[in-house]
Amino acid sequence: MAREVRPLNEITEDAIRILCQEIGVVNTARFINQFTTGFGDSTEERERIFADMSLDDLLSDIKQMRKE
Repeated sequence: MAREVRPLNEITEDAIRILCQEIGVVNTARFINQFTTGFGDSTEERERIFADMSLDDLLSDIKQMRKE
């Protein structure tokens, strides 16, 4: 029984769609992260992004986002 060889990007899209349906988006993302290497310096980036914000500012933003 011969099967057509499909492009890898199509197989990946199908796999992600099936995983999302079966285990949810969050768990799919967690699963995929096992196989993905990061890049850059996340600590430096976080310090740059939030340099001018206090903890109270961050908490206020989070609360606001949850309301929306």
